[in-house]
Amino acid sequence: MGLAPCEFVKMATDTTIEKKEKYQAKPKWLRVKLPTGKSYKKVRKLVSDHKLHTICESGNCPNMGECWGAGTATFMILGNVCTRSCGFCAVATGKPLAVDWSEPERVARSVKLMEVKHAVITSVDRDDLKDGGSIIWADTVKAVRRVSPNTTMETLIPDFKGIESQIQRIIDVAPEVVSHNMETVKRLTRSVRIQARYERSLDVLKYLKQGGMRTKTGIMLGLGETEDEVIEAMRDLVAVGLDVLTLGQYLQPTPKHLPVKEFVSPEQFEKYKEIGLELGIQYVESGPLVRSSYKAEKHLK
Repeated sequence: MGLAPCEFVKMATDTTIEKKEKYQAKPKWLRVKLPTGKSYKKVRKLVSDHKLHTICESGNCPNMGECWGAGTATFMILGNVCTRSCGFCAVATGKPLAVDWSEPERVARSVKLMEVKHAVITSVDRDDLKDGGSIIWADTVKAVRRVSPNTTMETLIPDFKGIESQIQRIIDVAPEVVSHNMETVKRLTRSVRIQARYERSLDVLKYLKQGGMRTKTGIMLGLGETEDEVIEAMRDLVAVGLDVLTLGQYLQPTPKHLPVKEFVSPEQFEKYKEIGLELGIQYVESGPLVRSSYKAEKHLK
C-alpha cells in the first residue's frame, strides 16, 4: 500500500485532455458543494495566514469543509515523493529527498495553530530508508502530544514492508487510532498496489491489533471488484480484529492511472455497510465520497 491515500487523489473532472479524450462522466451523487461555515472559514484563514500545509487542500478532498468544521485535518509527513508506484495514486514516484528531522515540530505547530481536535497523519512510502521512516513517525506523534496535548491522533501508516520492529515504533507511541489501507480486494492487489501484498497488509493490521491498537483500514470500490470479493475482504479483516472500515469510490486522477470500471451506487455502499456491521466490524463508513480520513474523529473509542 503504502501510504494509501485515496484521499490525496484529486477528484476527477470532466475536462478535455490531450488527444481530446475525457474522463468518464461522474454520476450526480459524486457532486459536492463548496465548503462553507464559520469553523471552515476560520481554519482556512489560519492555513493561509501561516502558510500551513494539509493534504485536505493539496488533495482537493471533497469533504474538506465538513472535516475542518468538525476540527479534523490530515497532514502528510516524510515528503511528497513516494518510493512506490501504485496504480491509483497521484503522488509522485521517484527518489525522495533526505529526511527533514525538523518536520515533527512543524507538523505539531500546524496542529496547534489550526486548533485541530483530531489530527490524521499519513506519509508516502519510504522504502529507501533503513527504518522505513518509522522514527520520524514516532517523533511526530510525540511532538503533537507535547505541543497540542488535547489533540487526538490517527496515524495512517504504510506497511513498512511488514517489518515488526518498525511497526512496533507506532505501537510504542500509541496513537488513538492506527490505520493501514488495504485499498482493494485480494485479486486486484497486484495491479492496484504493485509493490504491496494483500496478506502482508492483513498481517500489519493483525500485529497492530495484538499490540493493543484500535485498527482501521480503507478500501476503494469501482476498480472491477465483485460483491463477493468485497465481502471476502471484509471477512479477512474481521479475522484480524479490525475495528473501523471505510469504503469509498475510486476516481481516476489522470489518464495514466487505472480507469474507473464502475461508479458504485449509494445503495450498494449502504448494503456493504450493513454487511460489514453484521460480520462484526465495529464501525463502517461507506459511501461514494468517503475517504480514509472521513469523519475520523468518530472512529475514536
